[in-house]
Amino acid sequence: MREFIVEADGGSRGNPGPAGYGSVVIDAATGQTLVERAEYIGVATNNVAEYRGLLAGLHAALELDPTARVHVRMDSKLVVEQMSGRWKIKHPDMKPLAMEAARVYPPEQVTYEWIPREQNKHADRLANEAMDAGRRGERWEPSTSTAELDAAASSPPAAEPHGTATVAEADARADARADARADSRADADVRAARAVVSPGWAPADMGAPATFVLLRHGETPLTPQKRFSGSGGTDPSLSDAGREQAERAGAALARRGTIQAVVASPLARTRETAGIVAARLGLEVTVDDGLRETDFGAWEGLTFGEVRERYPDDLNAWLADPEAEPTGGGESFAATATRITATRDKLIAAYAGRTVLLVSHVTPIKTFVRLALGAPPEALFRMELSAAALSAVAYYADGNASVRLFNDTSHLR
Repeated sequence: MREFIVEADGGSRGNPGPAGYGSVVIDAATGQTLVERAEYIGVATNNVAEYRGLLAGLHAALELDPTARVHVRMDSKLVVEQMSGRWKIKHPDMKPLAMEAARVYPPEQVTYEWIPREQNKHADRLANEAMDAGRRGERWEPSTSTAELDAAASSPPAAEPHGTATVAEADARADARADARADSRADADVRAARAVVSPGWAPADMGAPATFVLLRHGETPLTPQKRFSGSGGTDPSLSDAGREQAERAGAALARRGTIQAVVASPLARTRETAGIVAARLGLEVTVDDGLRETDFGAWEGLTFGEVRERYPDDLNAWLADPEAEPTGGGESFAATATRITATRDKLIAAYAGRTVLLVSHVTPIKTFVRLALGAPPEALFRMELSAAALSAVAYYADGNASVRLFNDTSHLR
């Protein structure tokens, strides 16, 4: 797999003031500079300019190879820590930029490293060149091509904070950029040829799927006792252990940096879990009644053994028939599936192309997965779903679904 280093920087002369960014993509194996990007962005803060530089570098790398691993190096501690999920993003100007940066590559392909400013001279120089161009009244477009950068580099720079380059050095950079363009065109030709000679192996490009990251709520006092706890019971809150689980889930999701919205069941344990996670992500919680747990009727608060002892016939019917209801007018598995199907379709339409966290319960989450797999109702009894476990399903424009994760508890260890 190809590996790139992206170095990015941004600056503002006034903070906020006239601002610009610079970014460079480097071949990690050879050290060759492949792409330079720079732009004057008008009046902005240093932090916004730094995020814009990061975005430009990531998009430039994506154009070269969307399958590559990318190591981002920046002298902005704020950007590095926020994109790594260790710091919250509170400023409204930076949240959308960070979310956009997190969507450029899958999170497992990108790593971040803070470096001292003196090790980020290339990107810093480009950012200053962009600001100098803005001061001269020249406009830098986000889609600035390498050829245009070459033309700009051939004119005398207004300022060179870290030393003026020699003609030989400028020629060498121009040669490297020309080589990079040739390599890029060759790589694109190879990818195109593979697409022609390997029909059917890759799905049609239907755009980004709607991805549901499914989080079961944290423990309540009833969870360790394995008692039925649905939507018709006492509506317990999280225990101390459950709140700790929610914190750990939030930290893990913040590190991934892909969640764009949070939707929760209306029950107390899910709203509390969602609130803890959303606070870590800097998002608000939307409540959807369709995500509530099944109503277990008279079985609420009882263990499985207690239900078998008190209602043996009703329990056997419930285990054998998805249409059977728990004693006392609870909700059948079939009714739950109908509700979840309607909720799924509504949320897919509302969050098309986005990644949304759904904080729900055992039966709804298992039902999302069962429906995605096209599995029969009895498959519900063959799934283990732990408290605060993460699962994920992606939904595509053609109606197909892909289960990407199930019952992941690695963040709780």
